Amino acid sequence: MKETLHLDVDGETPQMVVSGTWTLHRLTLHWIAKLEPIGTNAWKGNIFYKDGDVSMFPYNFVTIEAQGLTLRNAKVVYSEGATPLRTAHFTWVNQYFYPVEFEYDTEEGITPVLAIDTHAHPNHPANLPREELSIESVYRRAGFDVKLSTGNSVVPLVGAGNDVRWSDAEMHDAMQVHWSQYSNNPKWAMWVFFASLHEEGYPLGGIMFDDIGSQHRQGTAIFNNSFISNAPENDVQPDAWVKRMKFWTACHEMGHGFNLAHAWQKSLGNPWLPLQDDAEVRSFMNYPFAVQGGVPAFFQNFEYRFSDNELLFLRHAPERFVKMGEAEWFDDHGFKHQHTMMHSTFKLTLRVNRETNRYEYLEPVCVELKLSNVSKDPQIVNKDVLANIDRMTIIVKKNGGKAKQLLPYVHYLQEIEKEVLMPGQTMYSSIFASVGNKGWLISEPGDYLIQVAIHLENEDVLSNELMIRVEPPIDRTEDFLAQDFFSNDVARTLFFDGTKSLENSNNILRTVAERLPHRKVAVHAEVALAMPLMKPFKLLGQDKIIHVTPPQIEEATQLLKPALLERSHVAANTLGHLDYHFYMDRLSESIAAHSNHPEGALAVQNKLLQTLTERKVKPVVLQEIKDKQLMYEKLGPGTSVR
Repeated sequence: MKETLHLDVDGETPQMVVSGTWTLHRLTLHWIAKLEPIGTNAWKGNIFYKDGDVSMFPYNFVTIEAQGLTLRNAKVVYSEGATPLRTAHFTWVNQYFYPVEFEYDTEEGITPVLAIDTHAHPNHPANLPREELSIESVYRRAGFDVKLSTGNSVVPLVGAGNDVRWSDAEMHDAMQVHWSQYSNNPKWAMWVFFASLHEEGYPLGGIMFDDIGSQHRQGTAIFNNSFISNAPENDVQPDAWVKRMKFWTACHEMGHGFNLAHAWQKSLGNPWLPLQDDAEVRSFMNYPFAVQGGVPAFFQNFEYRFSDNELLFLRHAPERFVKMGEAEWFDDHGFKHQHTMMHSTFKLTLRVNRETNRYEYLEPVCVELKLSNVSKDPQIVNKDVLANIDRMTIIVKKNGGKAKQLLPYVHYLQEIEKEVLMPGQTMYSSIFASVGNKGWLISEPGDYLIQVAIHLENEDVLSNELMIRVEPPIDRTEDFLAQDFFSNDVARTLFFDGTKSLENSNNILRTVAERLPHRKVAVHAEVALAMPLMKPFKLLGQDKIIHVTPPQIEEATQLLKPALLERSHVAANTLGHLDYHFYMDRLSESIAAHSNHPEGALAVQNKLLQTLTERKVKPVVLQEIKDKQLMYEKLGPGTSVR
């Protein structure tokens, strides 16, 4: 039997906790006890947590005594009640709990902030020691033996042109290709990419990748030219403010890689331990701009550490919960379904833009969210309230099966922007409900329930229960194609609106579009195949150089012509009005910017207006389309919008 012990009674921020792991053949048991001193270098505690085959571990109490002149040996007595049942001896091995390796890759022209002077900005705790604090030091103090990969490098921008914004698909492909430690096995290793901007632009400061291949929580990207680089007006030390914010962002996003939830999400789900939310805690995992008093109040009391609950998880949770590549994001540490308040000021409606809730076999499910202010007063909400999946719970449950939570492939760190929602005013967004980072949630024929809860600052708002039905395959062709279509690669490709790396996935989508041209799944396949062709697409090669493929707008238009133009009502039906509008706008913008016939952009907008008018979409939306028509009417042969 192999036995390990993690004693946490000294060093950086001791938690007065001991944990251990027993491994016998293929059986594993993990236990944790809270300690209290009973003498010099001696402690006792109640074992409050067990994970694994508990039959091999009948003990409820533990007593520990450190021995020897250097305290490098320990005697542990396991007991049930007051009766000692077993004694074990341990020899000190390392001051850290686990090893971990970080690899920092940097976009050419970007200077990463890997360390800061803790006193460079005057807004800090009075008792905070002055030091040059590095990212590695932060995680060493959390209990990890941090080493840096020799693969650290600068990513050249040769051929990238003026487009240095990264899409989710490009980031997804880049990590698989470029990370020197990438493999199909879990390991204590993380990829951190310091880039300029995400295609979402200035409001997006960082992103954590959840599912790359068969691994999870392995990589992050920090966008240095985002809102985190903009100090408040009249700040006394703006350069120090920016460096501190970039440093915090990197540590925060990397914390997600260790499976740490946000400070306000500790109680959500069936977590590994019952924990309380703490929206005011001064931790790397809380948002400085979300606490009372904002960023100044946060950093006035921030000691550049994780909370005690977070340290307990990092140091003493079962290793698979924390180790990169093992437990998925929020597995045993995450969400659960929340109940709405009795007298909510908001109403959340989940709906589909179609006459029936019946879906064809293979047809992905797109649903629409509508948030309404049903109070008599204006309400302040975040602009991204319907887009920030970190602040919502999405449940998909097949009739007769277990409820599953939809978790995305990526998580965003975005600047909080407020918006006033007037009485009766509404906000809209869409959800691609068929897939999440665990693969397909809706794939088999049958009845499914979908429900969403949004977690606002002062309340949780629960949607209606939306019931849909997935029909059986109509013939053997659909049944045969499903074997390849319902794969993780195709799920990721559809989620990210295309790929240029997962060629097998593209081949599957081409086959589906060719063999099932009159089925709704063909619309989704053709959109995913066309989207990467509508703009310059960056690929990070094995040569550590970014290669940019030029737009192929003519090919993209031919792909989307049957999907969005010739079958416009079918497309609006299966994509939903919001996503149909989005893809038509993207197509017209690409034609105007990259085609030799920019006047074609007007034809796309004309079709969009006709389709949504016939579908009785709100006048304000139709007016937006008319405004774009006026812009495109000014285009003629030889002109373009870039």
